[in-house]
Amino acid sequence: MSITAEDKARIMKEFATKEGDTGSPEVQVAILTSRISTLTEHFKTHKKDNHSRRGLLMMVAQRRKLLDFLRGKEEQRYQDLIKRLGIRR
Repeated sequence: MSITAEDKARIMKEFATKEGDTGSPEVQVAILTSRISTLTEHFKTHKKDNHSRRGLLMMVAQRRKLLDFLRGKEEQRYQDLIKRLGIRR
């Protein structure tokens, strides 16, 4: 249900704003989006896994908070990020 270290490193490299960037909102949202999509696939076969569903809801809320922060800080970065990730508001 988790993403591999290689996937996480690839996502960090792709969405980093500068070299060695691991904490920017873009990187955090991209990692959360990958984890959310993985869990979503998990729930297609394990419909009654309510413990993991709670974790999914917390991840979605955390991603929403990060996106709201980014939107309030720099609207253009927000727009670029949701376009790159293919998520909508």
